[in-house]
Amino acid sequence: MPFADALARVRAGADPGKEAEALLAELTPEEKLWLLDGDDDFWPGLAEMSAGYNLRPILMGAVDRLGIPGLRFSDGPRGVVMGQSTAFPVSMARGATWDVTLEERVGLAIGREMRAQGANFFGGVCINLPRHPAWGRIQETYGEDPLLLGEFGAALVRGVHRNAMAVAKHYALNSMENARFTVDVRASDETLHEAFLPHFRRVVEEGVDGIMTSYNSVNGEWAGQNAVLMEEILRGRWGFEGVTVSDFIWGLRDPGKSLRNGLDVEEPFRQQRASQLPALLESGEASWDDVDRAGRRILRTQLAFYASDLEDEPSPSVVFSAEHRELAREVSRASIVLLKNESVLPLKASELSSIAVVGRLADVPNTGDHGSSDVRSPAVTTALQGLSAALPGVRVKRATEDGAQAAAEAARDADAAIVVVGYTAADEGEYVGDDATADPALLALYPPAPSAEDPSMANGVMVGAMGGDRASLRLRPADVELIRAVAAVNPRTVVVIVTAGAVITEEWRSSVPAVLIGWYGGVSGGQALADVLLGECDASGRLPYSIPADESHLPFFDRDATSIVYDKWFGQRLLDRDGVEAAFPLGFGLSYTSFAISSVSVSAVADESFTATVDVSNTGSRDGRHVVQLYGVVSADDFPRRVLLGFAPVSLPAGSSATITVRGSVRPLLRWTGVGFTPAATEVVVEAAGYSGDPAAATVPLHL
Repeated sequence: MPFADALARVRAGADPGKEAEALLAELTPEEKLWLLDGDDDFWPGLAEMSAGYNLRPILMGAVDRLGIPGLRFSDGPRGVVMGQSTAFPVSMARGATWDVTLEERVGLAIGREMRAQGANFFGGVCINLPRHPAWGRIQETYGEDPLLLGEFGAALVRGVHRNAMAVAKHYALNSMENARFTVDVRASDETLHEAFLPHFRRVVEEGVDGIMTSYNSVNGEWAGQNAVLMEEILRGRWGFEGVTVSDFIWGLRDPGKSLRNGLDVEEPFRQQRASQLPALLESGEASWDDVDRAGRRILRTQLAFYASDLEDEPSPSVVFSAEHRELAREVSRASIVLLKNESVLPLKASELSSIAVVGRLADVPNTGDHGSSDVRSPAVTTALQGLSAALPGVRVKRATEDGAQAAAEAARDADAAIVVVGYTAADEGEYVGDDATADPALLALYPPAPSAEDPSMANGVMVGAMGGDRASLRLRPADVELIRAVAAVNPRTVVVIVTAGAVITEEWRSSVPAVLIGWYGGVSGGQALADVLLGECDASGRLPYSIPADESHLPFFDRDATSIVYDKWFGQRLLDRDGVEAAFPLGFGLSYTSFAISSVSVSAVADESFTATVDVSNTGSRDGRHVVQLYGVVSADDFPRRVLLGFAPVSLPAGSSATITVRGSVRPLLRWTGVGFTPAATEVVVEAAGYSGDPAAATVPLHL
């Protein structure tokens, strides 16, 4: 068929753009328009989605007459939403591993599972920067730093690419959940290019196939029809050649304008474009040239993907396979961050006769929110199950309901008490509430309803289980009461916090000897937690964000805002600017051993990067894993004092040393001028450190 013939020529060396042009010429006008949105009619598609989101690939732009496969969408990012797939730890947990090689392996597994279920278009490379830790979907992204976001996004793209097209989202400035359909986010060009766009540029350089626009407005124009974002920056400045797609249902407001300003595909149904574009083209308000431009991009993206170095077709048996569950366990182990440890951990199984496992989340299969990223794994190992399996000869006492008294009774005579508290989908996550979908401005985006349908049925789409933006950065009062009650009767109390974003712990942390962040740990999270608590592996996760000591140290946040200004001051950068000490800085995490970095040297800068040679030693008595982090210390007005430049994990046997090479980027040291970048200073100090602001860091000057 024509698509297969064109693909064969691309594989033989033909230019995919020219082959897309020739293929486009074979399409009828109706088929060209068919490429520009989803294949399912709006109301039947909405009814199916209301019954279960993304149960099968969502098809967009398939043309059977010419053999064009179309974009077959599967959501993410913690795994494949379709079927009963493997739920990996959420992206923020994976960011806490600081291991892009591990993330690439996760991407490979996700790509195999989605391809085995008929999809080819993965909408799960979420790299939005969380300006404030209350953001409800913070679990879907990797951390607060642009460089960390870019490198992890690039790694996921590389892994997925062997089996599917990869789509990065949500472009741009999406870090508010409750107000995402209404808020206008304003930011200067300097703020955009220095803080909120570098990670999108990085995945474009890695070869990402698609960019999904965000719901919010950016500087007065909806992102799904924003020419500055899509045509001027994404394509004109960065050279992106893939396909742009809208976020679902409410992702654009004007079908003609969105096409003219660079949006290729309206997702996921035949909606505004199907009902309005023909008349707009007839009247001249929309242009066939823009239709052809989008069509070329859509076809070229598919041809380039299918001509790339793909794996052999995976078997359906890869879905929720033992191999992928074990990978999820490996990732979860590496992600768990030890914040405090007063000689309690690791627990020695041989010295335990009983333990208490308490808290409302101790036996809950809690892998994250229930929105578009929800993965329906057939089994999830809870903390209680993981610890019980790892301690077959130990009495495990449980109190898994709210209630401080019952928890204290269970913990009183135990050799150790594990308290599992934190959040669920009711507390944070994707939000589509009645206040949003009853908005007349959003209802006006739907095509006319069949007489048998009621437009209000749209309110049922993914409503009811979403927490939205967090109302508080602290644990529930009932959780704090439980922690204090258990700590009062058991001196070996370990608190495990289930969360995605930062949790302020000042009011209770001093009462317990050990605190960990366990994250939403995926299908094997309970086993991984047991591995870390019992010392089967080192505690080696590192914070992908800073944790403040007080909410007043954070940027202003109003989850119901209709307009907000973003600047480049957030997270660790804001704390540094204001001279405020973090409770736990960016990159922080304790280990069961100790490490020292004795020296660092750097190469000259070339192509916006350099290499650092770092001598690191395991100075403790057991094997361990450290993360060497490179920071640039800058003296410049209106510029962050310290920025992340690179990182690399290293595993070392007890008492051993190694010399490792860490790639550093100088992009975080550059200032936007309006037409390009220039160094913020001619010379900076590079720190090879264990975390941001580490007083034991080794240093060396770097000339820019």
